[in-house]
Parts: sequence; structure tokens; C-alpha cells
Amino acid sequence: MSHSTTAGRALRAPRARLLAIALLACAALATTLPGAADAQADSPLAKVKATLTKSNQIVTGGGDHNTKLDQLKSLLRGFLDTDALGKKSMGKHLDGKSPEQVRTFLDLFRELFIRTYVQRLLLFDAPDFEYGEEKVTGGTATVDTWIVTPRDKFAADYRLEKKPDGWVATDILIEDVSLADNFKSQFDKALAKGSWDDLITRLKNKLEKKSDGALD
Repeated sequence: MSHSTTAGRALRAPRARLLAIALLACAALATTLPGAADAQADSPLAKVKATLTKSNQIVTGGGDHNTKLDQLKSLLRGFLDTDALGKKSMGKHLDGKSPEQVRTFLDLFRELFIRTYVQRLLLFDAPDFEYGEEKVTGGTATVDTWIVTPRDKFAADYRLEKKPDGWVATDILIEDVSLADNFKSQFDKALAKGSWDDLITRLKNKLEKKSDGALD
């Protein structure tokens, strides 16, 4: 990434980061930055492009709101490794938990994360999207992208891992802020004030009330 892009990140407010998170799963007419290689069909860059392009087609296509929600949820379940995101977000708090407790948390996290992601996506018109470099190291990769709106430009860097079925996103950095780390901060605060069971109850309540993923 350029020095000017990195410097610009420090000037953006937290609200801008939240807006970028809401937008990062959709794309409009994608443009590839000079120097970015053409993506091979099974490359990390190709996977990111295909997912974002399909997201945009769903958002701007026909069908009612609930139909689009279902289509986007299905698409993102195949792109986001929410188990990896959830484990990184919960960190040491999973130590000593039974397999059943861990599975309960990860299932709740998946549904809440994807639903929040999708609901926010449907609130906005699709922005322009720019693609930068693809960096692959063994079974891990980073794909640099930018979300371009009429008022601003946000960096969204995807961290991916190669699984048997292909590349999946294990974290996303918005303006250098990790989504997994953002959730970790929320979970740390919640568990400092209450028990594991309290947190699970709060997550279940969020799903039942169909509210967003913030715990506060």
C-alpha cells in the first residue's frame, strides 16, 4: 500500500470504520489498480472478486428484502470462516470450555456476524471497489482492496487461508483495524463484567431481537 494511503488511515474517525464494515461485502463496477495482476480462477484475489461481485448482483437485483438476506447469507457462509473469526475473537476465554460450549458459541457467533454483515450491506447502495495486490505465502494470503464512496475511500484488507474447498476469509482489516480484534474487545469487556453463560444469553437475545452485533 502507498504511504499516502497509510497516512490517510490515521485521520479517519471510528464512525468511518463502522461505515466501511457495513459496506465491505458489496462491490459495484470493480476496477483493478495499475500493477495488480490478473487473478487466476482459484487465487485469493479471484475469490474475493467473485464474492464481492456476486454480493453486488444480489443487492442490486430483483427479489424482496428477505430473499436477498437469504441469498447473501448463503454466499457469505462459503466465503467467511466465522469459526476462525470467532476463535480469534474469543481467544483465551475458550480455554477450559467443553466442545459443546465452544460449538454453541461459534454457531451463535456465525449467525450474528453474518446477519449483521448482511443487514448493514442492504442499507447502502453498492460503492465502487478497487483491487490492489495479492500476497500469497504458502497457505495464507492477503488481498488489498478499497471501498470507494462519493465521500471517502476505505482500505479493506482480507486475510485468507487455503482450505480443502478453496480460499476463505479468516479476518478483515478496515483501515488497519481487525474485525476479529474488534469483537475480541467487546467479548473481553462483557466477560470482565459477567459470566460465560451471561454472554451466551446476550448473544441469543441479540439473535432473537434481530438487533446488530454490538454487545453494548
